[in-house]
Amino acid sequence: MDALIHSPFAEVALLLVMAAAIGLLGILLRQPLIVSFIAVGLIAGPSALDVVHSDEQIDLLSELGIAVLLFMVGIKLDVKLIRSLGTVALLTGGGQVLFTSIFGYLIGLALGLGHVTSLYVAVALTFSSTIIIVKLLSDKREIDSLHGQIALGFLIVQDLIVVLAMIVLSAIGISAGDGHGSGSGVTVLASGAALVALVVLLARYVASPLMERLACAPELLVIFAIAQAAMFAAVSDMVGLGKEVGGLLAGMSLASTPYRETIAARLAPLRDFLLLFFFIALGATLDLSLFGAHVAGAVVFSLFVLIGNPLIVLAIMGAMGYRKRTSFLAGLTVAQISEFSLIFIAMGVSLGHVQEDALGLVTMVGLVTIAASTYMITYSHQLYGVCEPLLGIFERRGTPRERSEAGAHHGDSCKVLIFGLGRFGTAIGIRLNKRGIRVLGVDFNPLAVRRWRELALDPEFGDASDPEFVAKLPLSRAEWIVSTIPIHPTGLSHEDTRITLIQLTRASGFRGRIAVTSHNARDTENLFGAGADIVLEPFQDAADRAVDLLSGAPEEDRTEIPPIETEEKQAS
Repeated sequence: MDALIHSPFAEVALLLVMAAAIGLLGILLRQPLIVSFIAVGLIAGPSALDVVHSDEQIDLLSELGIAVLLFMVGIKLDVKLIRSLGTVALLTGGGQVLFTSIFGYLIGLALGLGHVTSLYVAVALTFSSTIIIVKLLSDKREIDSLHGQIALGFLIVQDLIVVLAMIVLSAIGISAGDGHGSGSGVTVLASGAALVALVVLLARYVASPLMERLACAPELLVIFAIAQAAMFAAVSDMVGLGKEVGGLLAGMSLASTPYRETIAARLAPLRDFLLLFFFIALGATLDLSLFGAHVAGAVVFSLFVLIGNPLIVLAIMGAMGYRKRTSFLAGLTVAQISEFSLIFIAMGVSLGHVQEDALGLVTMVGLVTIAASTYMITYSHQLYGVCEPLLGIFERRGTPRERSEAGAHHGDSCKVLIFGLGRFGTAIGIRLNKRGIRVLGVDFNPLAVRRWRELALDPEFGDASDPEFVAKLPLSRAEWIVSTIPIHPTGLSHEDTRITLIQLTRASGFRGRIAVTSHNARDTENLFGAGADIVLEPFQDAADRAVDLLSGAPEEDRTEIPPIETEEKQAS
């Protein structure tokens, strides 16, 4: 029995069961899996159950997970993408990293940390988790909104800075004689230059044709990607640059291929599985008895990340001319640190630059900020309603940046306002326009606004749940408001934008009729109860129309929704 308990396979099986159980609990508490996985390591580690003994096997899986993770970061870093980053992403991302590093370093010194430790911790606090933020914004259907696009932009900037920071860290380790491998600094740098040259040659001449050939067998494509990540990581580690830099270079060698998105999508589950062991290994090395010595520091740094980072983004975006609402929603996305923060500190520990207690401190900050920011992002609109009176200082008069996103509309003559310019909303807008009915479309997605302008329709950029924006819309002459805004399918937010829109337009003096979309009977009942005059059910209506056509029903038996009257018909 004792042999069974201490067999590597049994340990891994037990850890997987614990990860599944604690992960389920985390999901019920609406927490990212990173928090659950670190908790698994802490519980399984020597400070609690002490069931982790196969350190070599778990460390091996952990190192492979880091290589795959950084491979996936590298595969996103296409030169074309870097050139396409907007000014707001560069200035906001760079400015946030700069100010967070400076203030974090000063806070570390004030807490009595050494200069090197303070610098490491400060840099670690600048990185936000792309995985968590993209997941939360996608769940809320805000990934294509203006603040979502800006957040993705400066997250890419942060990823670039991660690359530079790790390369610099490896170079410092080389110069200090603490590299991962052996050999003189000159030899290591020469080997590194050779690796970079190999990446350039692969990207320019080999990657695309090779990927095209491998794409015929998707399984082989995945195996090749993992092999490339592991090979570059191993070679890079052998020459002293570290596995992290090798994984990044491996990904960058394939970043210019048309198959990078396919590779990234197929590797994502494997990355998540392997990262489980990184976080387990991390949690298992932490001594819970030492956490008490870092509670004060963890609280101060956590408050700095949760409050200070969003304020930095608010200030930068406000100075650039964005509205306080957009700046606030984008700023909340940097209110946590990421898995890269822990990897960065772990590299510092392995190089002997900082002690393990610094890793414990940053891990505590990570647990607190990731857990708290998840709720902050999930309930961002409600949180904005609470903070809005205090945010006026972060908004320039006129907000020139966002005004440029809006189109010039005929405010005095529009008869129908359509909120939500997706496929259904656009189809309604085009058909009403063909009937001579003035339509104004509203969406929080700049691409959707631009698409409407290209269709020669009148768009307005704005958030349907923003009371200030809704009040300024031309509601007095409008006869219909149509909402095709989708609901949140995951139930992460109790806010229903459709009901909010009904309430805001009525409060702003709208006296016309309101039509909203629904996809189930319960929604339909709630929307009628909230004051909707008509509830459109696109799938049901399309099914009825399809059945009519397929069954050959005569025209008089077909159910039709009466069209909105044109001005000419109303006059007659």
